[in-house]
Amino acid sequence: MLALVDANSFYCSAERVFRPDLNGRAVVVLSNNDGCVVSRTSEAKVLGVPMGAPWFQLRDQARRSHWDLTAFSSNYTLYGDMSRRFMNVLAQFVPPEDQSVYSIDESFLDFSKHTHLHPNATALGHTIRERVRVWTGLPVCVGFGGTQTLAKMANHVAKKQPRWMGVCDLTSLSEPALHALLSEVPVGDVWGIGRRLSAQLIDGGIATAADLRAADARRLRERFSVVVERTVRELQGTRCLGWETEPPAKKQIISSRSFGAPLYTADDLMAPVHAHAARAAEKARAQGSVAGRVGVWLTTNPFRPQDPQHTPSRSVALPAPSADTAVLAAWSTALLRSIVRPGYRYVKAGVVLDDLRPHTEHQGSLFDAPRPGRAAQADRAASRGEEWDAKRAQLMHVLDAANTKWGSGHLGVGWSGIRAKQDWSMKRDMLSPCYTTDWDEVRTVS
Repeated sequence: MLALVDANSFYCSAERVFRPDLNGRAVVVLSNNDGCVVSRTSEAKVLGVPMGAPWFQLRDQARRSHWDLTAFSSNYTLYGDMSRRFMNVLAQFVPPEDQSVYSIDESFLDFSKHTHLHPNATALGHTIRERVRVWTGLPVCVGFGGTQTLAKMANHVAKKQPRWMGVCDLTSLSEPALHALLSEVPVGDVWGIGRRLSAQLIDGGIATAADLRAADARRLRERFSVVVERTVRELQGTRCLGWETEPPAKKQIISSRSFGAPLYTADDLMAPVHAHAARAAEKARAQGSVAGRVGVWLTTNPFRPQDPQHTPSRSVALPAPSADTAVLAAWSTALLRSIVRPGYRYVKAGVVLDDLRPHTEHQGSLFDAPRPGRAAQADRAASRGEEWDAKRAQLMHVLDAANTKWGSGHLGVGWSGIRAKQDWSMKRDMLSPCYTTDWDEVRTVS
């Protein structure tokens, strides 16, 4: 028996934990630069607020219609910490090897070896819901099924159909009852079936989850893919998906973001590119990887056709794989200067790390790639041997520890360490405090 526990409207719910006055009221959370809606409460859905709605349009509509609507800028520090707390609560119910974190607000739990401890799945689901609510303040739904796809389906039903009161156990249903329930679910709502694929399935006479469950898995594999075959078999009760207690290492790492205002020169772009290089390096170290290749790209605004357009990019193979922030920032700087052209309004930049490999497979140091234009310095560093390598490793460890404790970007190298607000900084006019990670922003009661 597997369970999927999913937080409801996670970003909005995380904001509501510290703003109880917003319970029962419409709330939305916006994307980077306060662009569009990425999370909304059920009350916002009732108002007709669609996902992806541009904020500048929604704001005007809310004013004209006198909506009671509260919007927040994305507070990733808050959401990340609330996710950590949420996952820690779920870890109380199963051993580490039986928890698989799927996303920031979802986790699978495997109770297959513990059914004797939990004979009533529905009661267990309500226990999970109540503990998460009391310990974190987050509302969640719980779905039980014999496979990950069925557990995901059960969670979907628990969210969409109030009669389940937030907990749906498909394992307790008879075959006729399960068929009837799945007949109410459009095939496009099945995990792994996207909009394009659902249209093709409907054309072939498969319109509901029950239809897909009754289909011939082999024939669908021949027509579509092995992924569809696995989905069908999972709906039929056969476990086909892997169980990951740790997320797999990424094969490519990208750090990018739009600017709060256009930038024009290499000097203007230096700080954001350094910040992206630092963040990408941090991600690489977090998964124990080194990068063999680094690239930088820029883009102008494609939605301003009156502006000249320029979307340059360039990458280079490193002399030696590295995860050192200073090394990757230096190479990113060199690449940036080689692609910037005068006369363009750049609105976004990104740094990409490719050719990622485990640092244990690399013969040499994580930090020994020479920086461009500093070959002599690199040679001297290399001649210092393991002592120099240990110092660089210790420096990166301190850097990561500081940013883990005080928030990403708190401590940086070069331009990325300048914390004053810049023109390129992300626009977040409705940012909530970091209630759980910053002593200066802890919620007070008076």
